[in-house]
Amino acid sequence: MAGLFISFEGIDGVGKSTQADLLEKFLVDAGQTVVRTLEPGGTELGVEIRQILLHHKGGIAPRSEALLYAADRGHHVATKIRPALERGEIVISDRYLDSSIAYQGAGRDLSRKEVRDLSMWATGNLLPNLTVLLDLPAEVARARRNQTGTEPDRLEREKTEFFESARQAYLDLAAAEPERFIVIDASQSVEAMAEQIKTKVASLL
Repeated sequence: MAGLFISFEGIDGVGKSTQADLLEKFLVDAGQTVVRTLEPGGTELGVEIRQILLHHKGGIAPRSEALLYAADRGHHVATKIRPALERGEIVISDRYLDSSIAYQGAGRDLSRKEVRDLSMWATGNLLPNLTVLLDLPAEVARARRNQTGTEPDRLEREKTEFFESARQAYLDLAAAEPERFIVIDASQSVEAMAEQIKTKVASLL
């Protein structure tokens, strides 16, 4: 039996981790086996790549940044995601290839097609069955991030315009692949968002 692959996407500060937590609990309570992961950093190698990507002191050339994300993703899929899906399990990933298209392909002004093609090659063309896009204006998301009191990483220090470009890229992706995406208004309550997501996922089980 093939498993189910669900990714959560959206700019920083929209609540992806919270919703992924709630969906995981819902599925586990329903008797499903769930593998929870994230990008970058879903494997031991990925943790090292994540450290470079998010905490490197100097700048990283845009193409090099895209290649690092693709390297993390290729290893992640080969060693963690595909094996879980082949076992018939449900994989929930906090970010996947759409993050690279939105951030490197829009925020970094690389070609979206080049970034997507790179990730598709790295993953052997693996796409999620469902991508949950939590949508929020960049200014609102930034205000939420600032309330956490945590030190921002290299990407979180980018300007609001960077995140608004990434947000629009996400919306463009969702419009182009409506059969894969569900777009959730992240200005709603946590509970309201969770109900919409659970309803959609339940229809896929």
